[in-house]
Amino acid sequence: MLSPKRVKYRKQQKGKLRGKAYRGNKVSFGDVGLKALEHGKLTSQQIEAARVAMIRHIRRGGKIFIRIFPDKPITAKPAETRQGSGKGSPVGWCAPVKPGKILYEIKGVSIELAKEALRRASYKLPIKTAIVVKEM
Repeated sequence: MLSPKRVKYRKQQKGKLRGKAYRGNKVSFGDVGLKALEHGKLTSQQIEAARVAMIRHIRRGGKIFIRIFPDKPITAKPAETRQGSGKGSPVGWCAPVKPGKILYEIKGVSIELAKEALRRASYKLPIKTAIVVKEM
């Protein structure tokens, strides 16, 4: 699973997801891409599950580009703990996603095969997505 090697601070505030993605909103590396249509946080497990679903469908051949990286820590307190006594310890990583962001791209396979692989990947993600083809 994806996670950063080092971070400056162990814990981060949650923050707000507002606005649209102005960076990373075009298909740049591949021919077909999976685009986010709403705000959300994708955990490293969800990103990996979608990647595996695509790899299994296209089998050999083609290249998959992952355009998001989980660099925001998720914290949680132990079960049956009273409130207070500070923030919980980090348990995982997530990638904040804005609408318009391209999440995955595929290159080197037919458009139909790539679209089907991206459709299977979208089932693994908790946000609404759309399949977009690169403008020539």
